[in-house]
Amino acid sequence: MKQILTELIEHRSLSKETAKQVLMDIASARYNASQTASFMTVYMMRSITIDELQGFRDAMLELCIPVDIDAPVMDVCGTGGDSKNTFNISTLSSFVVAAAGQPVAKHGNYGVSSVSGSSNVLEYFGYKFTNDVEELKRSVDRANICFMHAPLFHPAMKNVAPIRKELGVKTFFNMLGPMVNPAFPTRQLVGVFSLELARQYGYLYQQTKKDFVILHSLDGYDEISLTSPFKYFYNGGEVLAEPGDLNFKSLNQIDLKGGDTVEESAKIFMKILEGNGTVEQNSAVIANAGMAIYCGHQKEGLQSALARAKEALESGKALESFKKLLNQ
Repeated sequence: MKQILTELIEHRSLSKETAKQVLMDIASARYNASQTASFMTVYMMRSITIDELQGFRDAMLELCIPVDIDAPVMDVCGTGGDSKNTFNISTLSSFVVAAAGQPVAKHGNYGVSSVSGSSNVLEYFGYKFTNDVEELKRSVDRANICFMHAPLFHPAMKNVAPIRKELGVKTFFNMLGPMVNPAFPTRQLVGVFSLELARQYGYLYQQTKKDFVILHSLDGYDEISLTSPFKYFYNGGEVLAEPGDLNFKSLNQIDLKGGDTVEESAKIFMKILEGNGTVEQNSAVIANAGMAIYCGHQKEGLQSALARAKEALESGKALESFKKLLNQ
């Protein structure tokens, strides 16, 4: 590890094969916590390369517990790490997408750089995490969505979890999260925290058979925030868009604020699902859910997808899907 750290500090990059091997070695606890922490933080001080990202991804997928779901599932998630402390937009969007008829296999984790990640909020409501594949399939049959708590499917990363928590800042694992969904979804909406990473994701996903949309708002959000123009990369290319292009008004950062505790975040979450969210909160959820639906149904057009998302949220169907996931 000393040699690898020296190379990285001197601004040299790793080959795909070396990056993969380093992550495999981290997983097997070959390095101590200080070495692992140093390696993780290097990538917040310099850009990650395509080869490094591919190598890390390949290692994570090789080590994961796979989930084979027959339906053409989609993941709706963000990298996190944008330090914006928004409410749980992508998690809410997942239930809207499921309610609109698109099966969802959501991959999530506890918040690292935010108060409440998807795992935090679902755990608050009593959801029991599982890596029982049959139970996950039953969730899809029942609610059109299942939730995969990342640590249960990437047990080799147990050495990294406490270090990430102690660091409390984004690391390259934030960049990897959406890429290593153990259900290997054929459709994916991904929000990322930088435009450079959005381009890298777009390049890598172009090499796959996935239907995809990669999102980044130009003021730093890893989703469509409606607070600025945003860029999205998809199978057909890339587009720079404004909130008005989706028929939404521009929002202010305060409109998207999440809670200061998991409990507060959960209250916002339920208010929106129960139809008591603000116009601004609803707009952000519908924009992101609509883009996810569009990802899997690009021939129908974006406006049709947004209309489906609006109906799924406002009709209460998304709330029903959430309750069914909890088996209530």
